[in-house]
Amino acid sequence: MTLVRVVVQTFETTTRKDGGMSEPTNAIKDPADWTTGEEPATGAQESYLNTLASEAHEEVPDGLTKAEASVKIDELQEKTGRGR
Repeated sequence: MTLVRVVVQTFETTTRKDGGMSEPTNAIKDPADWTTGEEPATGAQESYLNTLASEAHEEVPDGLTKAEASVKIDELQEKTGRGR
């Protein structure tokens, strides 16, 4: 089974000097800026973290938030070579 991490994305527009709006850009939001980042990690995040941690021979702390789990997933994916 393959788990896919959901990336939170926002669309930003900027005002041009002539007063018009620029085209939206697709920016990936930093987990620290997520509105729900302080909520507990999701079941999917915890499951994937445990899989990655097992492969990386690391322990994952209990009680991570969504944002913390996302950052840890990125770290473990880098270490294991998965997901990139």
